[in-house]
Amino acid sequence: MSYKKTEQYDEQVTIQLAENYKHAIGLLGEDAEREGLLKTPERMAKAMQYLTQGYQMNAVDIINSAKFHEAVSEMIIVKDIEIYSMCEHHMLPFIGKAHIAYIPNGWITGLSKIARVVDVFSRRLQVQERLTVQIMDAIREGLNPQGVAVVIEAKHLCMMMRGVQKQNSVTTTSAFYGEFEKDKTRSEFLKLITAHLS
Repeated sequence: MSYKKTEQYDEQVTIQLAENYKHAIGLLGEDAEREGLLKTPERMAKAMQYLTQGYQMNAVDIINSAKFHEAVSEMIIVKDIEIYSMCEHHMLPFIGKAHIAYIPNGWITGLSKIARVVDVFSRRLQVQERLTVQIMDAIREGLNPQGVAVVIEAKHLCMMMRGVQKQNSVTTTSAFYGEFEKDKTRSEFLKLITAHLS
């Protein structure tokens, strides 16, 4: 039985992107016709469609797909959610973790949906500052909670591989809404995301 991939891509987009990537490879001084590069333009075209699939997703719809009425008013935290995104300035990756909390106001959503909301916005050409706020806004819109908190820590390859070439720098961004704008609640959240619970 032969191996068959299940990913699906827009054929016309793949063809056009592959042509552009093949041309770019030539402009960079490589031979796009040599054996090791023959399928590279197509692979790049598919990879970029995968890495930007968030444009075809709706975060609020994802939240609403698993939305439940619950009389819960305690903080819910999902931390250490992996982020893989693309810097819109150099189209190089930035990689890190998101820590997200919300305080319900009658509604909760499936925990995996919070992670999927992160994917919706990280799978786009991004800046970390905007990504942080977009995640917060989607949870606000989908759940109308008493408060939302988002903290993202990431390493940017555009700073590591080029430019200033600082290998150990980490960028942290945050966004807070509602109850998390109060010092006590925000402090509790920040303490919990930095704690190592066993």
